Amino acid sequence: MSKLAVYPGSFDPFTLGHLDVAKRALSLFDRLEVLVVHNPAKTPSFSSEQRVEQIRQALAEAGLKKVTVSSLGAGLLATHCASLGATAIVKGVRNDSDLQVELPQARVNRDQSGIETAFLPGDPALSHISSSLVRQVAELGGDISKYVPGSVLAAYKAKEQA
Repeated sequence: MSKLAVYPGSFDPFTLGHLDVAKRALSLFDRLEVLVVHNPAKTPSFSSEQRVEQIRQALAEAGLKKVTVSSLGAGLLATHCASLGATAIVKGVRNDSDLQVELPQARVNRDQSGIETAFLPGDPALSHISSSLVRQVAELGGDISKYVPGSVLAAYKAKEQA
């Protein structure tokens, strides 16, 4: 039986750090589902559908196979993972603060469904990149090309021209 991991996040936007975690997760699991989830605390720059498409393009550009991308608008992540038969949830952590936020969520997901969370430390060369910082730089007219895949950069450029 192949091992499926789910990599959830708001991915607003999907960064090179996210792409790095996806690549490394595929070295540990047979298949990966990148799952765009709704975060009620955030106002996204792009719709879930747009983010799904941007991520699909970024994964294709990177030559990653055995990856699907979908979205979850409502419901528990743990329930969704269990319905897919996932063996793990993948989370990238850049620092201690990320781990402090993610650890309680991992415990609740395990309580709800028995699914474990695999924490992957972020690449130090990319650890300064966060979606919120990229959004801020983009909104202020800065260059985000060093932080995001080409598909995301193209989406921001199209948005500027609209």
